[in-house]
Amino acid sequence: MKKIILLIGIIVAFTSCEDVLKEEPKAIVSELFYNSEGDLETAVNAIFSPLRSYNCFGALYPWQTEIYSDFQLGRGSYAVLNEYEGLNNTNVTRIGSMWTQFYLAIRNANLVIANAPNATVADAAVIAKYTAEARFMRAFTYSVMIPYFGKLPLRTEENIKDTEVPLSSKEQVYDLIIDDLEYAEQNLPDEPSVPGRPTKWAAKSVLAHVYFTRENYSEAKNKTEEVINSNKFSLVGVESVDDWQKLFGPNIVTTPEEIFYIKNNRESGWSYIVFMHHPSDPYYNGGGLFACYMDTVLLSSRWDNWDSNDLRKGLYYPWEFGLGPNTMLNNKFMDTERISSGGNDYPFYRYADVLLMYAEAASRVNNGPTADAVEKLNMVHRRAYGKDPDQPSEVDFELADFSSLQNFIDVIVMERGYETYYEGGKRWLDLLRLGKDYAKNIILEVHGKTVADKHFLWPIPSTEIDLNDAIDDSDQNPGY
Repeated sequence: MKKIILLIGIIVAFTSCEDVLKEEPKAIVSELFYNSEGDLETAVNAIFSPLRSYNCFGALYPWQTEIYSDFQLGRGSYAVLNEYEGLNNTNVTRIGSMWTQFYLAIRNANLVIANAPNATVADAAVIAKYTAEARFMRAFTYSVMIPYFGKLPLRTEENIKDTEVPLSSKEQVYDLIIDDLEYAEQNLPDEPSVPGRPTKWAAKSVLAHVYFTRENYSEAKNKTEEVINSNKFSLVGVESVDDWQKLFGPNIVTTPEEIFYIKNNRESGWSYIVFMHHPSDPYYNGGGLFACYMDTVLLSSRWDNWDSNDLRKGLYYPWEFGLGPNTMLNNKFMDTERISSGGNDYPFYRYADVLLMYAEAASRVNNGPTADAVEKLNMVHRRAYGKDPDQPSEVDFELADFSSLQNFIDVIVMERGYETYYEGGKRWLDLLRLGKDYAKNIILEVHGKTVADKHFLWPIPSTEIDLNDAIDDSDQNPGY
């Protein structure tokens, strides 16, 4: 069923227009193409294709961002990331590949935003919906990029033909992101037309995360509260480690917890899953690069302090592949019936994430934990132990357990780490948003490494500097 929905709703549209939109978008006569609802649907679908590719969310992005965290180690050409000294030439090239895919998605979004208002065979509501989807995807893409690069050429529908676009500051980029998301939350539907398309709740969740990152905790609290109070989402219940597949399995079309995921299927699937498994392990049907792994001795301060009754820890399993007897792989995402790659979706925003954002934002606004914030934390925590998320249990935190705001935040941030590893680079993003000193202390404690300042930003690709005369080598991020 999942394969049919995705093929009809997304992939067919990609294959029918991908060559035109991706390779030669200027070949489209815009006044003829962006005319009907079907045209706009096809054009919006084309925004997803670069993001889903191997060189972006399909493999390189999750691999790069997860290995930075305090839960994983990298093997092979990614092992250098565990030194926290910045990127070598191989990984700089990979960042350049991601940059290209990000800007292809942004370009395709800009084409829709520029041309949809001129559609003559679509009514105003249809035009507003597809414009909102395009603006959501543009904002989402910029929101993923900006924490890693710190500044970006701000390409919009207004300068779509310009090759010379200067770098914009982080603040300018976030201004566009917020403007796009505010438009999206007003014009997107309550329910996705096809699984994986954005809704108003997705817009509110990304907007909340943007405010969260920008330390605007009052607005972050308000937006997460709107999502929670909508009563449209709930945590998927689990009672055993195997039950996580009800949430992350390759055959799941959607769940009550899903807010915004990058959708995949086995035919055009998620290549990152290959990096999680070994060719002979039972959790992936053939292949396997086993490039992300846990070492229970090297990362003992993380592993030993993680309660073994936590079902999220149970997703790690021992596998000896030449790096010693303490290595562990992970089956949070697995596919024993894969065709070309995994059919699992890539979560960016789900209800557990929103609950934990709310708990931290509300406590910061209050300058201390509240009973409501503790309850939202407990909902996620209970589920992790196989309990009913909505009922008190013996694993609950109590308000009296927290002596200070910082004590509560430390617990939430750790809970977010347990909950969101392998999802959207969220763990490293949390360490980034909490500041260099916070991140350095965590990495020193867990990895025993000192994070170089250059490691906190990715380099602007040399191709961009060479081809864009509005920037030069002096604009490069420090250390590159």
